[in-house]
Amino acid sequence: MRLTALDEVCERIGLKRGQGLAEARAMFPKIDVIDEDERADAALLEALADWCDRYTPLVALDGKNGLFLDITGCAHLFGGEEALLGDILKRLHHMGFDVKGVISSSPGLSWATCRFGKAGVIPEGLLEEALAPLPVNALRIGETTIASLHKLGLKRIGDLLTMPRAPLARRFGTQLLLRLDQARGANEEAISPRRPVSALSAERKLTEPVAAEDHILELTRHIATSLKSGLEARGVGGRMFELVLFRVDGRVFRITAGASQPLRDPARISALFSERLTAVHDDLDAGYGFELLRLNVLQHDTYKTTQGDFTGEGEGEISLADFIDKVSARLGVDCLQIAILRQSHVPERAMIFAPAITTPSAPEKTAFPFPFAPRTDRPLRLFRHPEEVKTFAATVPDGPPSRFRWRHVVHTVIQAEGPERIAPEWWLEETDVPERDYFRLESKAGRRFWIFREGHYNAKEDAPTWRMHGLFA
Repeated sequence: MRLTALDEVCERIGLKRGQGLAEARAMFPKIDVIDEDERADAALLEALADWCDRYTPLVALDGKNGLFLDITGCAHLFGGEEALLGDILKRLHHMGFDVKGVISSSPGLSWATCRFGKAGVIPEGLLEEALAPLPVNALRIGETTIASLHKLGLKRIGDLLTMPRAPLARRFGTQLLLRLDQARGANEEAISPRRPVSALSAERKLTEPVAAEDHILELTRHIATSLKSGLEARGVGGRMFELVLFRVDGRVFRITAGASQPLRDPARISALFSERLTAVHDDLDAGYGFELLRLNVLQHDTYKTTQGDFTGEGEGEISLADFIDKVSARLGVDCLQIAILRQSHVPERAMIFAPAITTPSAPEKTAFPFPFAPRTDRPLRLFRHPEEVKTFAATVPDGPPSRFRWRHVVHTVIQAEGPERIAPEWWLEETDVPERDYFRLESKAGRRFWIFREGHYNAKEDAPTWRMHGLFA
């Protein structure tokens, strides 16, 4: 067992990370040790990343104990880079965290200086001066490369800045030069945000925290009003919204609500979250209140503006969409489903059920140049999984059976129509649907069935199988 993290007291008395626990206890018998909980540490870092969303939506995780924040275009909202960094460090200190932060023009330099240098803001013209005194460990290179550099006496990054690049590349590979360029800002390095960036966003900072749902909904309506102009400028409406609530103690709640049709109306957007707040009421702990509310548009779609008339025909569509939105927000997106036609002749693939709230408002563009029209001679009831049928006296090789047993009942066929051959889609690389011959059968009792045969009556092949796929009446 080894030490993975230390507090300030242990660092002052000389303990090191990676040191054996037995050795540490031999040196200081009164040392207090707690088992590492990687899940709890990861959850804490995720919570801190959520909290940092108040400064920028571009927040990325950096290992087990670090965060990257891309504050491009955000610093002026907090009074500049110095004020932004000071606000972050002060708030986290009051929350009980000992943190260190650096702002620079490149992620590599910020990473190196934050872990091996002094905190603060590094001006644009002093990048190499800040980088030179740092150890080569700050370049995020492997232990083998670090040991090789130390053998040659190259212990500081400043020793590498003045050396020719070609010998370094031949001796240590291109990774060393890449990391060096990233730290200097010569090679742009992008960070990967942990959450997708919203298309539009608006927020409201509060001087006094709010906790009541009525106040939250009223603020949501005001924030949605400020989003309306942005949606109109793009000619779109929101399909998926996210309400982010920043609690005073640092905890963040995210509530999503979808719409069946693109929305711009602030009242209807606020009504969506009224239903969502009702659904998540027990999980939403306001505590001492929320100090910041943000409304994000995660998905949007083209907004079709239509001229109203005196007949009120358009009100039916609005009321239906409003009903879908409210019920889906209250009970979940899967509670209401509709059938969607697909371009396939295989019966079980010709239609799928999808949540009513997630269906596109405009028909999808497909690669097929011809319009697809569903067959009208299909049964009213189609089984999701075709059921096995035992046939008797089937006409060989392509005729229907004269009798068959299905669900332990024998049916006598008096009329038959077919076969209708349905082959798998040849344009698909992989398909698990074999070739089928379908028959429409009418029994002596007046019932009509839709059965199919897989395979053919051939001595070289196994006997074909028959399955029931649907009922006409």
